[in-house]
Amino acid sequence: MNTPIKSGSSWYTRGQLAKAANVGIETVRFYEQQGLLPKPVRSSSGYRQYTGDSLKRLLFIQHAKALGFSLGEIKDLLSLRVNSNCSCKEVKTFAEEKVRDIRSKIRGLRKMQGVLERLIRACRGKGPTSECPILEALDS
Repeated sequence: MNTPIKSGSSWYTRGQLAKAANVGIETVRFYEQQGLLPKPVRSSSGYRQYTGDSLKRLLFIQHAKALGFSLGEIKDLLSLRVNSNCSCKEVKTFAEEKVRDIRSKIRGLRKMQGVLERLIRACRGKGPTSECPILEALDS
């Protein structure tokens, strides 16, 4: 669902904000607790009121998560985003570090895959589990 981002004097409740960003209400609450989303103002009747900027920030968080950034890294990105002393070069460096981290994880996953594939080839798939090469390898 593509909900238009409200601006100006328009407000979202927590439920509306969650729905607009396609996340759960608990996610919005959690991000507030973690300092990723600012605490909303309250209406005279006590309802939380979020702005279009809150939605933009929430969507930013979701996009960054989809690219593999941790919540801690997202906090750092958000800080870079609002720090007028930072340049695009610093953001690029941050992203390059993330790519190096992802490549390292991929190498590790490929290594695990190779080991498991060798164990699978070594296993006949017959006989008692006490003679299973996969279980034996995990035991050692």
